[in-house]
Amino acid sequence: MKIQKNYTITESSHAEFHNAVDFCVGTGRMGLALQREYFEQLKFVQKYIGFEHIRGHGLFHDDMAIYRETRDRFFDPESPVHREYCFTYLDFVMDSYREVGLKPFLELGFMPKQLARGENRVFVWQGHTSPPKDYALWKELVQATLRHLIDRYGADEVVTYPVEVWNEPNLPGFWEKADMQEYFRLFDESFAAVKEVDPRFKVGGPAVCGGSDELWISSFMNHCEEKGIKPDFITRHHYTTEQPDRQGHYVYQELMDPEEGFANLKTTRDIIDSHPQYKGLPIHITEFNTSYSPDNPIHDTNRNAAFLCHQLSRLGDVNESYSYWTFGDIFEENGVPYAPFYGGFGLVANGCIPKPTFWSFVFFKNIKGGECVHRSDEAVVVKCGDVYKGVLWNHGRTREGKVLDLSFTLPANGELCLITKTVDEKTCNPLKVWHDIGEPQSLSPEQKELLQASAYPFVESRRITADGAAKLEFELSEFGVMYFELRPAAITSDRGFDYQRAVLED
Repeated sequence: MKIQKNYTITESSHAEFHNAVDFCVGTGRMGLALQREYFEQLKFVQKYIGFEHIRGHGLFHDDMAIYRETRDRFFDPESPVHREYCFTYLDFVMDSYREVGLKPFLELGFMPKQLARGENRVFVWQGHTSPPKDYALWKELVQATLRHLIDRYGADEVVTYPVEVWNEPNLPGFWEKADMQEYFRLFDESFAAVKEVDPRFKVGGPAVCGGSDELWISSFMNHCEEKGIKPDFITRHHYTTEQPDRQGHYVYQELMDPEEGFANLKTTRDIIDSHPQYKGLPIHITEFNTSYSPDNPIHDTNRNAAFLCHQLSRLGDVNESYSYWTFGDIFEENGVPYAPFYGGFGLVANGCIPKPTFWSFVFFKNIKGGECVHRSDEAVVVKCGDVYKGVLWNHGRTREGKVLDLSFTLPANGELCLITKTVDEKTCNPLKVWHDIGEPQSLSPEQKELLQASAYPFVESRRITADGAAKLEFELSEFGVMYFELRPAAITSDRGFDYQRAVLED
């Protein structure tokens, strides 16, 4: 099934497009940042994309060892308790983030075991998700952590770290009994604690996921209004798959109609704007992906890459930013993965193998800063001086055999070069190569090198001579993604060099 679409771009063409592709990216719990493979993947992602912020769980989880209650005599319950803070691992993590140009988007959570009121826990790594046994101790912990960061990096730097209170409190696994009123107390206490350290900090919440998001966002805004609190931003999450079907170690889910997801996001904007004093308050999507399951093979596919191009073209319509969950596959919510391709959230598979979706982000980063001259359901085109750049995609929820032919007529003159980079199931599909070599669970050095080589876009170039206009024609196979650049390229040959003679062209 072929679909043909033709577009004309003129000198006066303009389209609204807010591109925040590189504002923030997600990570597994913070303690994983101490691993070598984690950091190698992070460096790789930063080299090609260069995110500004990173957000993850577990700032106060016990593996970070920040909060400690110790006794002089370990086995004596009557011995005095000493409450202390240890920032050794926090320093390691923050220094490594800074090394690759990242600032944290600080999520306040989860609860240290010794500070937790109850035994509510989540994930295989047992993140404690009960309220604090003493809110005064919680406030002291938050403030001590922020003050330590200020002492180490300076107040002017640290106040640029956004602060989010907790994660998905509308789910009972992430917040005991999904107790809304208890969360509101946590938010109030945390908001006050952060602002006492420095009022310049930007603080927000409630970081809810879909399902009960409308109720929670509405109730949260009403609560803030009643308490006279003005959060600096609102946060929520965005996933676009239906109910899961588990098979062995894996989960399979159907993709939702993307328009349903965009409409749901718009309800958050409308709820906030219905409060005059909060109208226009920034919304940060602090997690988004297709599936919310860390073991769904869709994450490793070209279908995921094309679907998320469509998302990236629209998520900025009503949101200040949107943070992909996650940058890499060092991730342990359901345990250590069994194979290099296990349906993990990451843009990069273990072994530093970029997945197709990685290139969707690279391509959207490449068009950042340009003036948008075209946006449709299958393309975004921008103009950067005398250069046109575009991202094209052929997305779909199911396989239909759809081939997309796109043509663009745009203003151009003189000698030009057209560069294209293609990511599709034939040219950039490491998942297929891994399958074809037998799905090895442990890669040899040679297998890893092969998979890395198969994971890069197919690059083509051609010269164009234009007199007022250039017509560009592209064919995208199903679930294909393409990046193009059209730029001036006059020939400036060295004396005696004859390209046609060298390559035996007529």
